[in-house]
Amino acid sequence: MATSVEVLEFSKISLGELMSLSNEAIDALPFGVVGLSREGVTEVYSHTESKLAGIPPESVLGTHFFLSTAQCMNNFMVAQRLDDEAELDTVVDYVLTFRMRPTPIRLRLLKKAEYPRSYLLIQR
Repeated sequence: MATSVEVLEFSKISLGELMSLSNEAIDALPFGVVGLSREGVTEVYSHTESKLAGIPPESVLGTHFFLSTAQCMNNFMVAQRLDDEAELDTVVDYVLTFRMRPTPIRLRLLKKAEYPRSYLLIQR
């Protein structure tokens, strides 16, 4: 696995690289990382995302991300795309509105059929 800063950038890191990173390495990334099971249950919630969102990991891990934590993403632009598409690697300009003032972000959705987990990368 390559570990250069360039490869671990928001727009360049691959799904395979995310799957192989330790929790500590994910926590060190400069953008938020949320990993979801096929059922939408939060399995990875990075320190960066916790800090920027103001939501502790223990409130998020093990819960359905779009029903419990990020209701503002439970729509056709985010949650439905992860449900509908077998493979996905796209960036969406988005505005977070739940539990905070409107916050513009870049949201990267990553999913491949051969991986048991999909990821949302959140760049503020």
